[in-house]
Amino acid sequence: MPQTIPELQDREFVFTDKDFQHISELVGQKVGIVLAEHKKNMVYSRLARRLRAQGYKHFSDYLKFLQSDAGQDELVEFVNAITTNLTHFFREGHHFDHLRDVIIPEWLNHPRSRRIRIWSAGCSAGMEPYSIAMVLHQAIPNLKNWDIKILATDIDTNMLDTGVRGEYDMQAAERIPRMYQKYVEPIAGTDKASMAKEIRPLIAFKKLNLLESWPVKGPFDVVFCRNVVIYFSKDTQRVVFDRFASVMPSGSTLFIGHSENLFNITTKFASKGKTIYQRVA
Repeated sequence: MPQTIPELQDREFVFTDKDFQHISELVGQKVGIVLAEHKKNMVYSRLARRLRAQGYKHFSDYLKFLQSDAGQDELVEFVNAITTNLTHFFREGHHFDHLRDVIIPEWLNHPRSRRIRIWSAGCSAGMEPYSIAMVLHQAIPNLKNWDIKILATDIDTNMLDTGVRGEYDMQAAERIPRMYQKYVEPIAGTDKASMAKEIRPLIAFKKLNLLESWPVKGPFDVVFCRNVVIYFSKDTQRVVFDRFASVMPSGSTLFIGHSENLFNITTKFASKGKTIYQRVA
């Protein structure tokens, strides 16, 4: 008989070691995330509301449903529940400083076609691409004369919906540096703020799974992929960064998360500072 995870015995739903193993395999297959043993409580708490919504009492029955044709829509909700979405505006601020102080001046001093493409991969609720848009709008004169687009992708459809709406709690918006507060528009009668209409057209939000086919060709001048691959195995990281390299020309810039590095992962990027890399030929 399958063994119930001891610390979860008295909870609402039956959750066994076999269930956790099945979930770990499914998550690894679908999104590349490696779920360690200590994540069992987290998995239970995040998926419990999905069992409630679907009317199941056993994780095993819920998992069978996910594998059925009828469960394909629920599979999207399953992925949404498992993925981590910790984010805030101007997170790891030195990246945005580098964009403003190093990359943009290079574009301005050596204009090419004025076509700029930036990819925010794993954009979560959209705070990262909106932060990028604020920097671009502030730092590039006559922005309307440039062809600039920010592709913002994530696997979590709920987070993407938030990004499309561009509305955030005022408490979150207050973390935006003062020099960019002009892009924050309080919504009357609420505790929320909306991103300014000047920066919204710069961003296109799309669902994308980094492990599946990429309906994007690039070339991308800048890629933000921060605190995403930390949940992947080393082999999966190698595949993902090689794919990024394939859509980035020599000299383009890659930003990764503070807990990530490319050591023994790829030779296609050279370090240019703290978690800042440049594509090499």
